[in-house]
Amino acid sequence: MLSESRPLINALLSLGYPISLVILYLGAIIALAEGLNRLRGTDAEFTRKIVHIGSGNVVLIAWWLELPPWVLIGASFIASIIALISYFLPILPSINSVGRKSLGTFFYALSIGVLTQWFWAIGQPQYLAIGILVMAWGDGMAAIIGQKLGKHSYQVLGVKKSWEGSLTMMGVSFLVTSAILLWVDEPILTVAIVSLIVSIAAMGLEAFSKLGIDNLTVPLGSAVLAFYLIHGLL
Repeated sequence: MLSESRPLINALLSLGYPISLVILYLGAIIALAEGLNRLRGTDAEFTRKIVHIGSGNVVLIAWWLELPPWVLIGASFIASIIALISYFLPILPSINSVGRKSLGTFFYALSIGVLTQWFWAIGQPQYLAIGILVMAWGDGMAAIIGQKLGKHSYQVLGVKKSWEGSLTMMGVSFLVTSAILLWVDEPILTVAIVSLIVSIAAMGLEAFSKLGIDNLTVPLGSAVLAFYLIHGLL
């Protein structure tokens, strides 16, 4: 019986280091945000964006370490549960913004699991990375720029946005998509066309952010659109 279970034990032991690295990284991001929020009184919306951007980078670590998909799916499930608990009980104020009802953190964690199931399992992790990093960096920077520099506002379904923030979303999404597609050696012209279309779509999806639903629609929409555009253009 022991000999039959040894391969499983060895596999789990071999994953100990990469999983520990991911946990330490995420723990450091949350600790930084919580420390800024609780000890220095940093605005909860800003610390939420620290977690938002920082946690998105975990897909690059997972890609680099070639983690099996179940690790990301399991982490997505756990993070979703924590996000839901934190939505109703303010145990982690740094990951839920104040002053508005939003399930964005829950949708964000959920999107990682869905995209992992779709793309990691078929050996196409670049599309998971596009979806999550467009949301992490695009939406994160759009919120920061919009709050600091946004002067030309508009509303979608009662949610206030700024053109400065929306254009930041488009620009960062273009850069993120281009960088990932170039990394996997897609042709430059194809990269430019796909990145432009994805960035425009991401900007449009991000504008519809009632209850934080953009944290689900932007990653899924960006990843799926990039996938089908690449396979349609090649």
